[in-house]
Amino acid sequence: MVDLQSQYQNIKDVVDASIQEVLNSSAYINGPYVKEFQADLEKYLGVKHVIPCANGTDALQIAMMGLGLEQGDEVITADFTFAATVEVIGLLKLTPVLVDVEPDTFNMDIEALKKAITPKTKAIVPVHLFGQCANMEAVLAVAKEHNLFVIEDNAQAIGADYTFSDGTKKKAGTMGNVGTTSFFPSKNLGCYGDGGAIFTNDDELAHTLRGMVNHGMYKRYYHDVVGVNSRLDSVQAAVLKAKLPLLDSYCDARREAAMYYTEAFATNTNIITPAISVFSTHVFHQYTLRITNGKRDELHQHLLENNIPNAIYYPVPLHAQKAYQDDRYNEDDFTITNQLIDEVISLPMHTELSEEQLSFITKTVNEFVG
Repeated sequence: MVDLQSQYQNIKDVVDASIQEVLNSSAYINGPYVKEFQADLEKYLGVKHVIPCANGTDALQIAMMGLGLEQGDEVITADFTFAATVEVIGLLKLTPVLVDVEPDTFNMDIEALKKAITPKTKAIVPVHLFGQCANMEAVLAVAKEHNLFVIEDNAQAIGADYTFSDGTKKKAGTMGNVGTTSFFPSKNLGCYGDGGAIFTNDDELAHTLRGMVNHGMYKRYYHDVVGVNSRLDSVQAAVLKAKLPLLDSYCDARREAAMYYTEAFATNTNIITPAISVFSTHVFHQYTLRITNGKRDELHQHLLENNIPNAIYYPVPLHAQKAYQDDRYNEDDFTITNQLIDEVISLPMHTELSEEQLSFITKTVNEFVG
């Protein structure tokens, strides 16, 4: 699904030199590379504060802690996404409220969001799924009307641009009260282990978050807030600093591969290719098809038999997961999600895809699904 080895070979010299510099300095935690990467990412995103942390799940949890959400507060998020988004809501004893998604973008349905709001609602977590932004202008309007926090789950869309109706442009993850991301190796901007970050333009919140990621300390052994141990180590920061200048070119390469896929499947009536919204660029963390003739599972197996990696993101919606089942949920409220889990399949998507590989993949899919 992702060719990290080939990507590494293209940046081997700078990555190796950066890692060696960390080893020579022995500044493994909060060393110079962490601070330099933080500053570089702040500049790239156009955001005042980046708070590096240990992984994307921690980023979500710490963001919610920093906003002061309390036990029982309701947090609305999308039903069709990875479990980390709802996992942290449960860990903090908040109440997850899952809503359906749009059939074309797979992102949060705004009408479903509006219907889910109650007097206990305190926050919305839009997930920028597969590489493009949710309808943030609408989300922010709903949040403003009901005085709610907005926490952007940007684990899959770093580098995407959102354009508001007045022409204003913002980077994914920088529009809400706080944004979070993951630097898991397979991400568009991935390190060589675990890593994550939190983004905000709120000075006071940023100060709180910086303490929280480091045991609640601003001065060693003085704990001002309840925190956790969640730091981005210097080796991962060195890798990320080397890769950040290439992020836009990585996203362009993914778009080029996605265009090839989309053109190849354009006349196949049994395939729905990914939609690109009018307000967001798409950085194609995943290239996800909908197979509408009921042969998704057979295609999945056929591709494996032909040595073509593929994946089903996601086979079970969050509301049906054993850990998150709740009598509050009504299946009629998740018609799109329940349809998508039977239709979606993701094809290889990374920066090193060759035309020969793309041709083989698309031909194999078309021949089977046509």
